[in-house]
Amino acid sequence: MPAISFQDVAKTYTGARGTFKALDGVSFDIAQGEFFGLLGPNGAGKTTLISILAGLVRATAGRVTVMGHEVVADFAAARRALGIVPQELVFDPFFSVRETLRIQSGYFGVRHNDDWIDELLTELGLADKAGANMRQLSGGMKRRVLVAQALVHRPPVIVLDEPTAGVDVELRQTLWAFIARLNRDGHTVLLTTHYLEEAEALCHRIGMLKQGKLVALDRTAALLAGTTSTMLRFKTDQALPPAIAAQARVTGRIVQLKARDAEAVERALATVREAGVHIEDLEIGRADLEDVFLEIMQGGRSLEVSA
Repeated sequence: MPAISFQDVAKTYTGARGTFKALDGVSFDIAQGEFFGLLGPNGAGKTTLISILAGLVRATAGRVTVMGHEVVADFAAARRALGIVPQELVFDPFFSVRETLRIQSGYFGVRHNDDWIDELLTELGLADKAGANMRQLSGGMKRRVLVAQALVHRPPVIVLDEPTAGVDVELRQTLWAFIARLNRDGHTVLLTTHYLEEAEALCHRIGMLKQGKLVALDRTAALLAGTTSTMLRFKTDQALPPAIAAQARVTGRIVQLKARDAEAVERALATVREAGVHIEDLEIGRADLEDVFLEIMQGGRSLEVSA
């Protein structure tokens, strides 16, 4: 039995401007104990899919189950099996951190939960904030509380929807260390993130959505192995020659170029030198998940499916 199963899930919205298909027949399973990454550009359908999983949105067609429980027909059991960390900072301003977690426990009928709440507070760096009112916390601390709320009833399946968006490095490290431990203990984790280095480091398998369709599904290692590209990376403050600029990915001062072999690397460097461009911190390495993601989103690779 999979921890999560999406079977031919579709979602269509109809409004004054016509019909919009947010999801178009998405099907895949996530195994129990798996750390799964769901990636895609903004508007790809990730949040819609998670909202259907959480019971916040009703699918137009298809079937979704959590630990064998259908999210509509058996909604109570499906909700108990899920812990979801949303993108938005949602909190009740009238309670302290500990009160918030006790109330959340009560929603799931969990009593005498203070030992686990204490462990969550410690693991997420919230122990010294237990008595603080939620309004007094910084954005990063509020996000830590959201994570604790999602875990307070010890769900077997954890869904993290952009959990580290806009948070500091310390929280990211603390969160991932704790979530990785829970995953080792048998919890299933579904992660959406725009930090692709996180997905590459943490996820056993990756699924990618584009315009509501599943366009890639495979083990992380297999996705990376599927690209033969060498990446040439360097920094510069100068304008690139047109022949290089047309094929480069530029982020601030960082320039990344795809090169199939050593000869392609030499040609690119020669073109840059002939243009009088001064470069710094030259590196040659393999493509990473961000390179693979862009290649797939731009249509350079077709759907890959692995069990």
